[in-house]
Amino acid sequence: MGAAEPGDVPSPHLPVALPGADPVDRLDPVVLHHVVNTLGWPDLRPLQRAAIQPLMDGEDAVLLAPTAGGKTEAACLPILSAMSEQHWSGTSVLYLCPLKALLNNLVTRVDSYAQWLGRRAELWHGDTKESRRNHIRTDSPDILLTTPESLEAMLIGVKTNHAHLLGGVRAVVVDEVHAFAGDDRGWHLLAVLERLEQVTGRPIQRIGLSATVGNPEQLLTWLQGSGAGKRPGQVVAPDLDHTRSRSEKARPAGKVELDYVGSLDNASKLIATLHRGEKRLVFCESRRQVEELGAALRAREVTVFLSHASLSAEERARSEQAFAEARDCVIVSTSTLELGIDVGDLDRVIQIDSPRTVASFLQRIGRTGRRPGSTRNCLILATGKDCLLQAAALLLLWGRGWVEPVTPPPEPRHLVAQQLLAATLQQHRIGDQLWSGMWNGLAPFDRSATPILRHLVDEGFLNNDSGMLFIGPEAEQRFGRRHFIALTASFTAPPQFTVLSGRTEIGQTDPSVLTEERPGPRRLLLGGRSWQVTFIDWGRKRAFVEPADNGGVAKWTSGSLAGLSYDLTRAMRDVLLGADPPVSLTRRADACLAEWRKENAPGVAHPDASLITRLGSDVRWWTWAGYRANATLTATLPSISDPVQRPTDCYVRLREDLTPDMWRKACESADGGSALVLPDVDHRAVHGLKFSAALPHRLAVATIAARLADFYGARTALQGPVRFHTGSFT
Repeated sequence: MGAAEPGDVPSPHLPVALPGADPVDRLDPVVLHHVVNTLGWPDLRPLQRAAIQPLMDGEDAVLLAPTAGGKTEAACLPILSAMSEQHWSGTSVLYLCPLKALLNNLVTRVDSYAQWLGRRAELWHGDTKESRRNHIRTDSPDILLTTPESLEAMLIGVKTNHAHLLGGVRAVVVDEVHAFAGDDRGWHLLAVLERLEQVTGRPIQRIGLSATVGNPEQLLTWLQGSGAGKRPGQVVAPDLDHTRSRSEKARPAGKVELDYVGSLDNASKLIATLHRGEKRLVFCESRRQVEELGAALRAREVTVFLSHASLSAEERARSEQAFAEARDCVIVSTSTLELGIDVGDLDRVIQIDSPRTVASFLQRIGRTGRRPGSTRNCLILATGKDCLLQAAALLLLWGRGWVEPVTPPPEPRHLVAQQLLAATLQQHRIGDQLWSGMWNGLAPFDRSATPILRHLVDEGFLNNDSGMLFIGPEAEQRFGRRHFIALTASFTAPPQFTVLSGRTEIGQTDPSVLTEERPGPRRLLLGGRSWQVTFIDWGRKRAFVEPADNGGVAKWTSGSLAGLSYDLTRAMRDVLLGADPPVSLTRRADACLAEWRKENAPGVAHPDASLITRLGSDVRWWTWAGYRANATLTATLPSISDPVQRPTDCYVRLREDLTPDMWRKACESADGGSALVLPDVDHRAVHGLKFSAALPHRLAVATIAARLADFYGARTALQGPVRFHTGSFT
């Protein structure tokens, strides 16, 4: 790849790629010069080469590569070249990320690339100061790095002239697009992009950056929104052959070890003594685990930094700086550091218990092995026997080359309600026959949303005056505080109290830590340190604290639906039946798995059938089908299911008087899985659905039920052979 002179002038016309031509030659000469001379790259990576042609041709794309695969440059270099070549002006590119920390990490790099061409990138998210936002409003950057929630706030806010700031957008880069697509933030993102196209008056090129997923073509179709099938698009993944079947995939690379330590305290002892002098990133599955492990490591005089969503922006910023600069330390984090944040010269990844998905594991192990001569590595420390089984199952799937497909949650009716309100705020008024055009016909924001619109009008969320829709008093009352900021987030955040030491904000804690009865002084654990509560301002939801030696409690309420997937739970069954993951097992882990198989497997797992067992009055059907499939089966088989049970990942509890004849009749009523029923919903769960107040109650319940269901897993369990394990059934 030859260097170009910085003074070379790019052609104002779109060049036509000649057969056999090097795609790198299409890059702007100034960009090419800096790639060689500023970055010092002798050549581009295969992904970066392959992305040039489609991106400069204006195609939609999903760029697929493992962590640290150069995806940011694969998007930026062609887009900057197109910006220069086609003389884009104003804010012409949006760079969207799921995390503020990721944006903080990226903005300097993206801005440095933009400056090669005399362009500029700026940052706008919830922590951006108002003075900086005013600067952006008056002097638009060429690239704006932001979140979908902040983009929504720009569209509906009274301070931002969104037509002026966003009217020139030509392309949107969605980093970690798989992280959006798998939950409600993805529906919110799609809807906001459709409304943005109404502002620009033109289709916007959509570029998704993703780690390995099981269904990249479907991810691309999802990202294209209303343009799917109308605009050209392609998956760019030269480093990954995603067309091979699961059985054909090669065993993934990486040095992985699985250990059984039995408790979080034992894990801290091991981490404190292991690999001293190295930078170690430890992933936990909850904020509580992060806090407790951080405190235990600090008590063992380990230099430790924490990262999770309930720490203050200042605390997170200090940790992020330490990630890049410190050496002999341990960083303990939830999934907040799973995505593409640069953690500097990292030596090792340690995982406490098991991630919930193979995709998460791939992201986490991908944090390592970035230095020449180093390899990707991960040590998994299981703190319980169940955790060990789950970790072994996840590694078994990883060894098979299997990755979960990314599937948007079904029936997002609550977000339809949110979008109807947000679009009305944006436009100030919308015609009651024209509203669906705001989303360019994208379902479910199309005419199928008419019943939800009717409810919003009937309940006073919207007013209809002479065929025009306006924000009504009910929406003002429920969502109107702070310029309707509650409408910009698609997820429900459980109420939390801000914790302050003097004037310094430490983070946020669950209210139950402040209200539940406990002996002795009230102490909480935050930032890996114990704090004693000195005063609680209940009205403003603030807790004032001072340092304490120990005894702090960490607790947060999770708003997510619990349970493991069908594939992961089935892999747990495979492990019990003797399948070993292709990793190193310590003697402790090997002995614990052997004990599991000897003592438990014969009564719960069979290679040819699922088992129904009885122990006293406890009758269980060991489906190994996952939480959602078992919830579906419980609702589908009401005549034989225990009505008071809470479904589990591995089994369904049945009536204690079950007989084989009752079983056969119940299965016949389910018609071999053709007559499945949505799971029952605890009506209290509706309160955890954001914007549920703007939905008819029956539709809110139906949305939650659809998300609790797994018809594939339930049907597979029903259609498979079943054995009654003991002779106690008559």
